[in-house]
Order: sequence, then C-alpha cells, then structure tokens
Amino acid sequence: MKQLLLTVLSCTVLLSPAFAADPVTQRQEIFKQYKQTVATMAKTVKGETPYSKDEFAKLAAHLDALAQQPWQHFPAGSDKGKTGARAEIWSKPQDWKAAIDKHKTETAKLKQTAAGGDLTAIKAQFGATQKTCKACHDSFRND
Repeated sequence: MKQLLLTVLSCTVLLSPAFAADPVTQRQEIFKQYKQTVATMAKTVKGETPYSKDEFAKLAAHLDALAQQPWQHFPAGSDKGKTGARAEIWSKPQDWKAAIDKHKTETAKLKQTAAGGDLTAIKAQFGATQKTCKACHDSFRND
C-alpha cells in the first residue's frame, strides 16, 4: 500500500504543470533519483549490504535509464534560480556533450556488467561510472 501511495504521489508531482514548466526542477528530480540509486549501489560495492545479482542488476538498469533523462532539461536560460549548474554547460556545449556521452557509455557498461553478475568486474565498472559523475561535477556543477 505504501508503494502504491508513493507511486501516485510521485506521478502527481511529475505531472503537475509547475513541474512540467520548470527544467531546473525536472533535472533536480532526476538527479535525486540518481543519488538514491547510486547510494544503494555503493553500499553493495563497499560490502555494507549483501550482494544480490538480481537486485544490483535492477539498480544498474535503473541508473542506465536515468542516464538518458536529465540532459534535455538544460535549455538555454535554465542557469537561473536555485541550480548548481555552471555556465560552462552553455558556453562549452561540445565539452558538455562529450561528458554526457562518456557518462552514458560507462553507465551502459555498468548495466551490462551487472547483468553478468561478476562482483569484481561490477566494482571496477562502478568505479569507472562514478569517475564520469565526478568529472562532470568538477567541470559543470557548483558543488
């Protein structure tokens, strides 16, 4: 019942006109899901939670799906208001696109590696994927 309620509330927020009109809010919501997913995966990679091939593979697939979403929500002019986005996103679009492409590539590799179930390989690919997150934050986010 809780899951159903959370799903309904999430859909309500996601479908609200205010959410649909504000690209900053849209991308922030996607990145919140990123943070939750990566945090759960990191606990497994660090050995803080037991490894389950199926659960980790689901998380990796979810992260791969998320990796396709936020980039469309960075239109020109969306650097105003409460955002951590740096101006370089818009002033260096080729660099921005290269960072996005690298992240998508590494996230897809993580999904594929997770499906194989080799935890040692998963840990290595999780690290490679996290490096793309850090590189993007270093260049394009005011943390």
